[in-house]
Amino acid sequence: MSITPFEIDAIDRAIVVATQAGLPLVPRPYHLIAEQLQLEPAEVIARMQAMQHHGLIRRIGVVPNHYRIGYRANGMSVWDVPDERVDSLGEQVGQFEFVSHCYQRPRQLPQWRYNLFAMVHGHTRAEVEDQVAQIAQFLGEHARQHEVLYSTRILKKTGLRLAAPSSLSSS
Repeated sequence: MSITPFEIDAIDRAIVVATQAGLPLVPRPYHLIAEQLQLEPAEVIARMQAMQHHGLIRRIGVVPNHYRIGYRANGMSVWDVPDERVDSLGEQVGQFEFVSHCYQRPRQLPQWRYNLFAMVHGHTRAEVEDQVAQIAQFLGEHARQHEVLYSTRILKKTGLRLAAPSSLSSS
């Protein structure tokens, strides 16, 4: 996706500030945001879609705290797969229900040979190892080598935070 120049105004900024810590956990979150900002829900939705289309918002999705919901063994599985297959294999690995995200990273040879990363979450390390074994079985001969890097602490899971605007009337 190409990103086109797009400038946000005071209303867009207010929407970003209102949603940057997450959408409210209510049945109609966009309506609540609209009410708080004295806007129509359709305008909030349309502006968020425009910001996403122009690359200002990457995605809107759930970001669970895996530790709080019982997943204590979180492992980033890293894979050495053929570069010409990394995209197609990564898309398929990303479809496993236990993979929360999967992406390609450049190799850093000779120290780091891995180019495919798949984050898996389990209640125990044994569960994670079983999930990684399933990925390995799927990748078969394409997986030349892999490792699992386990989380040792929870890191910040937020993006850029904007300060609240002083009012909606300024541009």
